[in-house]
Amino acid sequence: MSVRVATASFAVGVLVLLVVWLTDLSFERAALLAPVLVIGVAAAAGLLVLWGRVGYQHFRESRHPRVILGAAVAILVAGVALTLLGVKLPHE
Repeated sequence: MSVRVATASFAVGVLVLLVVWLTDLSFERAALLAPVLVIGVAAAAGLLVLWGRVGYQHFRESRHPRVILGAAVAILVAGVALTLLGVKLPHE
């Protein structure tokens, strides 16, 4: 067995165990859904990489990258502060 196959098998096993831990699925059901889980995680990772590259390219080509970075940090800090303070937003 090659290292790539062993690594892929380990990653799928970890993914199945993670799904079992996060949800109320049984181990057997999660193992049967392993191909769907792998495709779903790969699709999500692909979208994350795609939009990350698009965002990084636009950030590099922008006229005011410090303003964009400052706004992103301010939004992140505000979100963390509101979460730590226990502020709950209304649901409608």
